Amino acid sequence: MKLYDCKDVVNPRRIRMVLAEKGMSVETVQVDVPKGEQRSAAFRKLNPLAAVPCLELDDGAVISECAAIARYLEASQPEPRLLGSTPKEQALVSMWQRRVEDGILNAATSFFHHATPGLGETDRYRNADWGQANKKRVAETMDWLDRELGNRAYVAGDGFSFADITAVCGIDIAKMLGIEMPDGHRNLRAWHARVSARPSAAA
Repeated sequence: MKLYDCKDVVNPRRIRMVLAEKGMSVETVQVDVPKGEQRSAAFRKLNPLAAVPCLELDDGAVISECAAIARYLEASQPEPRLLGSTPKEQALVSMWQRRVEDGILNAATSFFHHATPGLGETDRYRNADWGQANKKRVAETMDWLDRELGNRAYVAGDGFSFADITAVCGIDIAKMLGIEMPDGHRNLRAWHARVSARPSAAA
């Protein structure tokens, strides 16, 4: 397998964390996203959407989208479970992964691309009001998550999962983009400290 990665971009970090949690090692190829290498004709043959990460399998098939890559890796090496063991756990991880992906990670990057100069692309459509609305949505989702974490240790239940990976990556990129965790939020801050202390968080 070969992972098309970029150390400067949030989504590949999610897959590096999955690999680290599972103790898996794969060949990596760095794609220079800030310089636009993902938009090259060669890379678009791998992923027409011009985005990282991509996982190229030994038979030449290419999987993109973080949730899809995580599912493939989970099926390839089930332990430790990051997507849940029982049908209920799998549904809860999928539900919460999507909620934090949309409300924190995607909302923060929408703020970046719409309300700031972003990566400097001159041909990108921008709507500053939409960007600011997404900044507000990040804070609202963090509020919600702080309340939820008063009832359990991790985002989707009592065990660490892919939902936690998405959430910590989302919160960290939001901070880098100027969206700080709101004051207070003791539950969210305690969870963030626990997850950030895991060796995989440095992947």
